Amino acid sequence: MIDSRNRRGTAVGERDETFEIIRPGHTYESVTSKIAGLVLNNNISLKWLAAVALFAGIGSVGIFAILLTLLFGVGLWGNNQPVGWAFDIINFVWWIGIGHAGTLISAILLLLHQNWRTSINRYAEAMTLFAVAQAGMFPLLHIGRHQYFYWLIPLPNSMALWPQFRSPLMWDFFAISTYLTVSLLFWYVGLIPDLATLRDRAQHRFVKIFYGMLSLGWRGSALHWRRYTMLYLLLAGLSTPLVLSVHSIVSFDFSVGIVPGWHSTIFPPYFVAGAIFAGFAMTLILAIPLRATCNLRDLITMKHLENMGKVMLATGLIVFYGYIMEVFFGWYSANTYENYMTFANRMLGPYAWSYWALILCNGLAPQVLWWKKSRTNIVVLFIVSLIVSVGMWLERFVIIVTSLSFDYVPSAWAMYYPKPTDYAIYFGTIGLFFTLFLLFVRALPAISIAEMRELILHHGHGAGVSEHGAAPARH
Repeated sequence: MIDSRNRRGTAVGERDETFEIIRPGHTYESVTSKIAGLVLNNNISLKWLAAVALFAGIGSVGIFAILLTLLFGVGLWGNNQPVGWAFDIINFVWWIGIGHAGTLISAILLLLHQNWRTSINRYAEAMTLFAVAQAGMFPLLHIGRHQYFYWLIPLPNSMALWPQFRSPLMWDFFAISTYLTVSLLFWYVGLIPDLATLRDRAQHRFVKIFYGMLSLGWRGSALHWRRYTMLYLLLAGLSTPLVLSVHSIVSFDFSVGIVPGWHSTIFPPYFVAGAIFAGFAMTLILAIPLRATCNLRDLITMKHLENMGKVMLATGLIVFYGYIMEVFFGWYSANTYENYMTFANRMLGPYAWSYWALILCNGLAPQVLWWKKSRTNIVVLFIVSLIVSVGMWLERFVIIVTSLSFDYVPSAWAMYYPKPTDYAIYFGTIGLFFTLFLLFVRALPAISIAEMRELILHHGHGAGVSEHGAAPARH
């Protein structure tokens, strides 16, 4: 069968895989067996064990550095005066941005009826949770007096002191806690039908009980599906404004300040675009090895990778436009400090290497995605995604370090040099992130079984009768 959208002269009997969101020939049973088999398979790959050991080792270095910070304080970091924010806030904003793609893929694309989200939404949601977990550590470490972290909670403490609601730390607390709660509920609700499938297919009694408890008594009845659909759409509706609000609130940490280079109304929109940009880059970094090592090329097809490349290109152009506007504001505002910060400091100052590397990574490198051959080349997509991830980290470095180190008063200027503890915590969070993701892939379905069944039903690929608990049409 030739895809009806293939108008490029493909020979009869051939297929253009770019237009497929699932390879033909799949049935309810084949999809279920393929995805559930990744979890219920008793044979543990040595490559998987080696990857877990590697990333867990890197994560343990970060945990050790965090324990040292809790024991001896933030004096172990490279932060100084005037650079009071450094790797801690850079990493916080970077991880929060990465966590945005999961909500975008799951919620917004669901509401827009984009079927290509089906194969990638589950692990993207998991990626969101793991990224937000890494981000949430940094404000708690940043406050210095870690034993009083509960002062951020909007409840009167034992000293009858209320939190400072005008503090960006308080805004970050609300943003992270709300985003994590809604994302966790959204992810878990989507998992329930698949957990029931694992329960029914599990051979070991303990495994059957474990997934049975998590599936909350799911039996796949019409009433269950009706309530599931209502709750899933409700959570999608709640999650959608979070994509815009959370990173806008994070951008307020900077735009409400009077530091040169920060006080700008353009921060919220281009921070949101940058978050989606970085999030889709990380989604590709995870998707490409996942489809190769787990033999999921027929479920995570080139159509998914190309579409993610298109989103990266679109959001990358928005981010690049934001960079251009910052330069324009620095010139057009005729403000001495803004002009100095933009041209003499960022472009030509001691941190100029980071600014031009940022332009290269986030502005120029994604332009190769204009060409279809690049968007459908796995190696190119993977390399561009890695470059973008580095570039988005550099963006936060440029915003925070260059602005704080050289602000208004020359007598207060000082260079910032990160210390080994800073590097250890940063790379440790990367190790923890990938460790959690590897454990997730082994313990839970990385792709939604129920939604893939529904996709087969609507697209008519293959034939077959679903097993007990298969998803009926929700429309």
